[in-house]
This record gives sequence, structure tokens and C-alpha cells, in this order.
Amino acid sequence: MPREIAFYGALMPGLLPVFVGCLLLMVLLDLLLSRIGLYRHVWHASLFRLALFVCLFGGAGLLLVR
Repeated sequence: MPREIAFYGALMPGLLPVFVGCLLLMVLLDLLLSRIGLYRHVWHASLFRLALFVCLFGGAGLLLVR
């Protein structure tokens, strides 16, 4: 995985597209989980959302290291 990506002459970190993709996936998962009603059973919804995003981003980042 490249450390930097050139985007219109500006260098950005290589994990930035992964971060944005995980953020979009997190928004979709959040909508799905709220419609299902999972957040009624969770103690702190904001902490659950943060932990879910950290798991998604960490997993995607580890997949790209190989």
C-alpha cells in the first residue's frame, strides 16, 4: 500500500480513502441498525457507534497492509 497518494498535485495519506469509505459504510450501518432497533438494547449508543467505526476502520486498514 502506498504511503501517500497524489490527488491533483496534493499529497494525502494512503489511508484517507479507506477512512472515507469506512465512514460511508458506517453511515449505512447506522441507518440499518437504527431501523432494526438495536440501539434500544445498547447502553450508550454513541460509544457503540464509535466502537463499530473503530472495528471497521481497523479491519480495513489491516487488510490493506498485506
